[in-house]
This record gives sequence, C-alpha cells and structure tokens, in this order.
Amino acid sequence: MKGGYSLAQIGLHWLVALLVPVQYLTGGSIERTHHAVHMGMTPSYSDVVQHHLHNYAGMAIGLLMGMRLVLRILQPPQTGSPGSWTDRAATALHHAFYAAIIGQVCMGFAASYFWFGIAPYHVAGSRIILAMVALHLAAACWHTLVARSETVDRMVFPRRKRSANNL
Repeated sequence: MKGGYSLAQIGLHWLVALLVPVQYLTGGSIERTHHAVHMGMTPSYSDVVQHHLHNYAGMAIGLLMGMRLVLRILQPPQTGSPGSWTDRAATALHHAFYAAIIGQVCMGFAASYFWFGIAPYHVAGSRIILAMVALHLAAACWHTLVARSETVDRMVFPRRKRSANNL
C-alpha cells in the first residue's frame, strides 16, 4: 500500500467529514431565526438551537481545519511524485478544500458577529463546497470500485513507520 496519513490526520479528516453535513442540515435555521426576529416574532426554540449548533459546529470545523493544515505542513502525506493529471487534480482539489472550508468558516464568523451582509457569499460558498464534496466522493468511489486502488485506504488506515527491512 502507498504511504498515507497519520492517525491524527485521519481522525481530523473524519471529524470534519461528520461536522460538514451538520452545517447543511442546520443552515436553514439561520434564515428562519433572523426572519422571525425581523418580523417581531419569537423564533422557534428548535431554530434557535439549530442556529447555535450551526455557529458552534462551524467554529469547530475552523479549529479542526487549522489543525489539519498545520499537520499537513508538518507531516505531508507520503505519496509518490504527482506525475499524472489525476494526481495533480487531486492535489489541487485538496488545496481548494482547505481554502474553501477555512474561507467559509471566516465568512460565517463574520456574518454572525460583524456584518450579516456577507451571508449571501457564505451561502454561495456552501454550494461550492457541496460540489467539491460530491467530486471528492466520486473520486473515492472511482478509486475503490473502478480502479481498485488502495488510495482510499490511506484515509482509513494510518501510515506505519518504515521498518529497517523496508528501507
């Protein structure tokens, strides 16, 4: 198997992967909460809870992505040289994920605490990230089902220290 990611990198990846759907499931509550307040009504308890969950899960994603970025810089994945166009595309998509998700967290934070006018860009960013996730999942399925490569295994099984026999 190709070299892969550390246990910490894998754990952070899957934590973010679990939190991102929470954002999509709770995002609508923000508009409903703000609309109710704007209309002079009390927002529903469920919407208020979802609104807070969305905000705090977004902050958690930002923290986790920051940790992932630091780990990726300190412990780059053990991969071969990116020669093919698919390898370069995968690298570009991963870099775009970091930029888009960290940017999304910053816009969400700004919309919540400083300037709500950025909210439409935050919504547009969520759609871009959704498209990136779909592409990421399609590539994972292709690697597993069509190419039958061990690429996905790198994000499931932590890399092992190289033994003297493997050097």
